[in-house]
Amino acid sequence: MTQVPFAVAIELDGEGAHPAAALAGDGARALSARRVAETALAAERHGFTAVTFEDSPLPDGAVARLDAVQRAAYVAPLTSGIGLLPVVSVAFSEPFHVATQLASVDYASEGRAGWIVRAAGDASEAAAYGRAAIDDPAEVRREADDAIEVARRLWDSWQDDAVVRDVATGRYLDADRLHYADFEGASYSVKGPSIIPRPPQGQLVVAAGHAGDVDIVLVSAPDEDGVAARATAAREEGAGRVLAEIEYLLDSRGVTASDRLAALDARAVWEPGPRLRHVGDAAGLAALIARLAHVVDGVRLHPAVLDPDLDEAGRAVIPALRESLAFRSPVAGATLRETLGLRRPANRYERSVA
Repeated sequence: MTQVPFAVAIELDGEGAHPAAALAGDGARALSARRVAETALAAERHGFTAVTFEDSPLPDGAVARLDAVQRAAYVAPLTSGIGLLPVVSVAFSEPFHVATQLASVDYASEGRAGWIVRAAGDASEAAAYGRAAIDDPAEVRREADDAIEVARRLWDSWQDDAVVRDVATGRYLDADRLHYADFEGASYSVKGPSIIPRPPQGQLVVAAGHAGDVDIVLVSAPDEDGVAARATAAREEGAGRVLAEIEYLLDSRGVTASDRLAALDARAVWEPGPRLRHVGDAAGLAALIARLAHVVDGVRLHPAVLDPDLDEAGRAVIPALRESLAFRSPVAGATLRETLGLRRPANRYERSVA
């Protein structure tokens, strides 16, 4: 059996996972396009598999920002190998727009885009869309599954050879190779086809916190045994790849992790959450990841303070994982699917045309 490549993704939203990180940072700078480019390029230089882009609340005094998809699109032509996975919520957003925007990022990155599906129906998010909150977890899950199904149908709605560009006849595309999505869900329907051709990867890499029609399941638990149990459960539900969520704070620039944490907590306490947490040296984080490699196919790291913890992980953890796990960084020109060892799927509509 072919060995699944181990993946190490890192989250780049804001100034870091610790609540005091934003207090110490420059809010305007954190939201700037230049800042997004700086951190993504640093992650690529260090050799991370992929970067992810959350959509956290705006810092005090900020009135606007680039959303996660826009940030991924902005850095797409500036990078060459690293995967780009924006987090996009689906409870209230228009699924047609989500699918086409993500496909555009795949084109801009030449096949390095993915999508982390967030399903939340809470009041704050509902208010942003002028909608009522969704209190039933089963309904939220259904909305997520429906959005994924719509996206996958729309990405396939153009066959790979639909674009003919026949100058002699003036034909841009073969209409027989475009297909209706014809989706009917509980809360909406989508006809299709998409407004842009099939993405370079055919289907983007889809990740979520639950199993289903996804390529990666992200699992969280506050301890290693919990991560192992959740990973096992995800695989039993059919997960093809499982990544563990880890938040971390490392020794940095001559200051121990414990002293850094104490200084940060003096400003705003970092309460325990659902994720596994490491506070210590880089060797300890590398050892933790190596232990988890027996039950997961990779990790998504959430640095406590973005700049120093991204740098420390890239400088010391990534090289250690190359030794212990034979970890391999992406190569320029590879698609995200190729980097993760995922095949390019056939188009579901190909047999519709003789």
